[in-house]
Amino acid sequence: MECDVAVLGGGPGGYTAAIRAAQLGAKVVCIEQEPELGGTCLRVGCIPTKAWVQTAHAIHQAEATFGKLGVVTSAPELDFAVAAEWKNGVVKQMTGGIAGLFKANGVEWVKGAGRFEDANTLAVEGGEDVTFRSAIVATGSFPLRPPIEGLDSPRCVDSTGLLAATEVPRRLVILGGGIIGCEFASIFQRFGSEVTIVEMLDALIPQEDADAAKELAKAFGKRGIALQLGKQCTKVDDDGSQLTVHYGEGETVEADLMLVSVGRGPVVEGIGLEAAGIEFDKRKGIAADERRRTTVSHIYAVGDCAGYWQLAHTAFREGEVAAENALGHDRVVGSPAVPRPIYTDPEIAGVGLTEAEARELHGDDIAIGVFPWAANARAVMQNETAGWVKSIHETRYGELLGVVMVGPHVTDLIEAGTVAIDAEATVETVADGMCAHPTLSEAIKEAGLVALGRAIHLPNRKKAAASA
Repeated sequence: MECDVAVLGGGPGGYTAAIRAAQLGAKVVCIEQEPELGGTCLRVGCIPTKAWVQTAHAIHQAEATFGKLGVVTSAPELDFAVAAEWKNGVVKQMTGGIAGLFKANGVEWVKGAGRFEDANTLAVEGGEDVTFRSAIVATGSFPLRPPIEGLDSPRCVDSTGLLAATEVPRRLVILGGGIIGCEFASIFQRFGSEVTIVEMLDALIPQEDADAAKELAKAFGKRGIALQLGKQCTKVDDDGSQLTVHYGEGETVEADLMLVSVGRGPVVEGIGLEAAGIEFDKRKGIAADERRRTTVSHIYAVGDCAGYWQLAHTAFREGEVAAENALGHDRVVGSPAVPRPIYTDPEIAGVGLTEAEARELHGDDIAIGVFPWAANARAVMQNETAGWVKSIHETRYGELLGVVMVGPHVTDLIEAGTVAIDAEATVETVADGMCAHPTLSEAIKEAGLVALGRAIHLPNRKKAAASA
């Protein structure tokens, strides 16, 4: 089988690349071994996890908010089978949608495991070889599993295994306090599990803004999620009925199930990269430039396997860029403002620099504005006032450097900060803009006003008296 562009992998980076290449007139083949398109994100990652997030939010609203709004209901109960059915239905609709888009755009889906035979040929297990002019590698990533004694127990699962659970574990231990671990902790605590997080670093979500991490830890503490921070898991015992997880200095916790969420590694082995002459690193992924071109000029790499960001939305953009370059255009990914959504309760989202990163680059020449949800009318009427919006800008020119949010619907609201930072907007542009009232989005403008020292809906800080 011959084609102009062969795409290895049907996840966010791969299917986007395939569709974009087809839009540009190429004959495109996408090789995907799973029974559904969509990759980890649609099948066993972002989409099913966030479907459960919606269930968890509904439980919380029924428990904490309905009564305050005058809606009288009985105490909510989780029907886990129905929640799982809902999750699976969402996945089916989304993955089926990608198959429909392939058909509409004339992309041929070749089902099977693909492997490079040379720099112009992909062998497909159980099918005919695919020869191509250009190729795009989008093989994604896999959950890492550290070398800890006892972690091979069937009660120690990764995110895919937890999403396949048929019942809610009474006691759940989560190894890793990063994004995946915290999202599942938030979900399963709402589902009724006793949740313990064991994290070797001293903070949750350690790559995010420190204030956001502290806010999340405070919220988790109030919800009864046990946080064992700065402690390393040393061993796991399985007696056939439960786990005993050893961590720290001789401490233990018992569990019915353990989620192992310590990061993901690029899928680069076993796909014939050596045969094609493509340079890669087992930990960092495939070497690719800002055009996502690999060390073989007509082969590109996008998404998790390429070692940049491990986010579906960055893979989308990389897939478009790679497809256009594969067909003779000259596009670069560059350094876009990348939103960082975290679907915990409360939600967290950031874009641009964290406060610590801004201070490292600009020293004292930055200004911070924090606006709490307790002062936002829409948040108050929704009974969701935990958290705040933080604005970060440099004081020489006023350029907005970062936005960090903790609170209701911030994973949606962060797009405003993304557009502002991509446009190199000043904090004045954000603060002087007009927001519909009453809305949550007003908090972004208000944080800018606080940073400029002219808050309207909060008392402004008094300037320190000049020293004599």
